[in-house]
Order: sequence, then structure tokens, then C-alpha cells
Amino acid sequence: MAETFRQRMVRMYAWAIYIDGTRTFAGTATTYHEEIKQYTAANFTKEQIDNALAKGFITQQEFEETLAYTAIVVTE
Repeated sequence: MAETFRQRMVRMYAWAIYIDGTRTFAGTATTYHEEIKQYTAANFTKEQIDNALAKGFITQQEFEETLAYTAIVVTE
């Protein structure tokens, strides 16, 4: 099945936020936020998500919300 426009936007936003750091959640429509986090949790590695946090691309809260969609447990 072909990718829908919305799915493509979610994929592109996820890449721009977590990998490139060229976009933020604040600069993205809130209607996309949860789908971006779900896509990221399913398609990016823990190392990529950690790197986004370390580089300041995402906040601690966004990091934890993303990991909540995975089987990864966040420990302090």
C-alpha cells in the first residue's frame, strides 16, 4: 500500500526532529506529535533517540514520551 501524505509528513518530521535537528516539536503542528513519537519509537534505534536528547534536539519530556512507545525502560 502506498504511503499517505500524512504518513510521509510524520516520517519527514521524525527525521527532521530526531536525526537532523532542523525542526522541533514546538515548530510542528501538535496534531502530529504523538504520531511522530510512535513512528520514531518503532523505526529509530535507542542510540538515535539518545543522540537527539544529547544534542538538544528533543527535551527530556519528549525523550521519555517517545520511549514510552517502546519496550525500553527509562532509568535514572
